[in-house]
Amino acid sequence: MKKTICLITLIICFIGNVLADEPFRKTIVNKEHDVVMKIDLYNNLIIPGQELFGEVGGYLYYRKDGRVWIITNAEINGNIATLTITNDYGSEDLTATLTAENDGTYTLRQEKGSTIKIAVNKKWVKLPSKMTFTPEN
Repeated sequence: MKKTICLITLIICFIGNVLADEPFRKTIVNKEHDVVMKIDLYNNLIIPGQELFGEVGGYLYYRKDGRVWIITNAEINGNIATLTITNDYGSEDLTATLTAENDGTYTLRQEKGSTIKIAVNKKWVKLPSKMTFTPEN
C-alpha cells in the first residue's frame, strides 16, 4: 500500500513538472494596451465564436473588440517561439518571436511583415513592435 501511494505521488509530481515545462500554453496579458494572447502551441485551440478557423496555435485580441490576430504557424526552439500571425480577414500577416523570459514574462517582437493593429474607439491603433506580456491569474 505504501509503495502504491509513493508511486502515485511520484507520477503526480512528474506530470506537474511536464506541464510546468510548457511555457507556450497559457493566457498572457499586456496591461498597457489591454491586449491578451491565448496560446497553446503544443496542441492548438479553437477561437470561441470563430470556429471557422479550426484549431490554431493561439490568438491575440484587444479586450474591447472582437477582432483577432491568429497564430497560424509556430516553431518552438527552447524558450523562443517563431510565430506566423495573420488578422482574421487574412489581409495582413507578419512574423514574430515570442520569448519566455526567465522572470516569467513574455516578450513579443514583430519581426517582419504587417504591424498588428487594434480598433480603439473606432480608430486603428498600431501596437508597438515589442511588447511585454505577463501570465494572467
